[in-house]
Amino acid sequence: MDRHEIEGHEVVEKTVKPTGNGAHVYLPKSWIGATIKVVRTSELDPDSDE
Repeated sequence: MDRHEIEGHEVVEKTVKPTGNGAHVYLPKSWIGATIKVVRTSELDPDSDE
């Protein structure tokens, strides 16, 4: 696993959920309009469609 350092204000840990042909993560409503970065912290499932 690579290590990355990101400066920020808050951190939330969520699980990505499937939706339509993609996926999503729900974030706090107070974050609307904010710039965010998403970092995958676990290995991908080799049996996944992607």
